Amino acid sequence: MSNTEVRPVELLCAPAADERAGPQVEVLSARDVPLGGPRAMTVRRTLPQRARTLIGAWCFVDHYGPDDVSRTGGMDVAPHPHTGLQTVSWLFSGEIEHRDSLGVHAFVRPGELNLMTGGHGIAHSEVSTPATTVLHGVQLWEALPGQHRHTARDFRHHIPRPVPLDGGEVRVFLGSLAGETSPVPTFTPLLGAELTLRPRATVSLSVDEGFEHGLLVDRGEVHLAGTPLRPAELGYLGPGTATLRITNTTDAAARTILLGGTPFGEQIVMWWNFLGRSHEEIVQAQEAWEHASDRFGEVRGYEGERLSAPALPNAVISPRGNPAPPPPKGTP
Repeated sequence: MSNTEVRPVELLCAPAADERAGPQVEVLSARDVPLGGPRAMTVRRTLPQRARTLIGAWCFVDHYGPDDVSRTGGMDVAPHPHTGLQTVSWLFSGEIEHRDSLGVHAFVRPGELNLMTGGHGIAHSEVSTPATTVLHGVQLWEALPGQHRHTARDFRHHIPRPVPLDGGEVRVFLGSLAGETSPVPTFTPLLGAELTLRPRATVSLSVDEGFEHGLLVDRGEVHLAGTPLRPAELGYLGPGTATLRITNTTDAAARTILLGGTPFGEQIVMWWNFLGRSHEEIVQAQEAWEHASDRFGEVRGYEGERLSAPALPNAVISPRGNPAPPPPKGTP
C-alpha cells in the first residue's frame, strides 16, 4: 500500500532508549487518512505518529474497513515505489490484486500473508477485485536494517495454519508464537500474528522478553496487561515482558493483530514510500522514481498511470524518534 498523503512528513527515527520496562501499556490512537480520490477509502493509521514511530522494526500500521466497496469504490492504488522496507498485506475480508516489478501477479486473500521486499527498489499496484463487497484488513511496513536495505526485491506468500489456544486462536504469519513458527524469513527478529479471543476469554502468551510489542484491536474491546483498548487503538509494551495477558471484555469474539520485535537500533529517515538513512538517500530515490529509472522497474498489467512522488520538503530534517519505554507501574 502506498502512503498517498500529498505532504508526507519527513521523519528521522531514532531507536528507543535501551531500558527494561514493566508491563505498563502506552495507548496509541489512530488518525484517519484518505486513500485515493474523491470517493477515497479511509484508513486508520497508528504508526508512525509523534508518540511513537517504531515497534521493533514495524514502522507503519494502516488498518481499514470493514469498507463497503459499492460506496467507496474500494482500493485502487496505482503503481508506486518502495525502498528500504518490506510490506505485509493481511486481510480479514475481501480480495486485492497485486502486481509488481518483479513480474509477480498475486492475490491477497483473508488469512494469507503476502510479503514484498522493497530493498534497493520495487514498484507495485494494489486493486480490490470485482468479487470484493467488503474490504477489511491491515497493511504493515517493516524497516530493513542497514546492511540489508539495498537487498534485491522479493515476494513471499504463506498461508499460516490456525493454532488453537485456551480462550482463542492465533495465526502466526511472521516469527514464532504459541509453538508455531512462520517459515517466512525476516531481516530482524519480528513477530506478526492475528489473534482472536472468544467472548469473555483471557489468553496468556509467552513471548520474548527482549521484544517490544504492539496490540492492534480490530473488533471488540480488550485489556492488555490490565489496560483497556478499544477498536483501532494500538497498545504498546516495552521490552521486559515475558507473558502477555489479553482479555476480551465483551460478549462477542474479539480480533487483534499482535506485532513485536527487538528495538530497532538504527536511525531511519522515512518519507512517502521511501526508507533511508539520510535526506540525500530520499532525494536520490525520489528523483529515480520521477525519472522512471531502472531502479524500480515496471509494473505491467495495471490500467492507468503510475503515482507521482510528492514534492520534497525544503525543511531541514530534525531527529525524531521513539521516547523511552514507559516506566514500570508504581514507579514515582
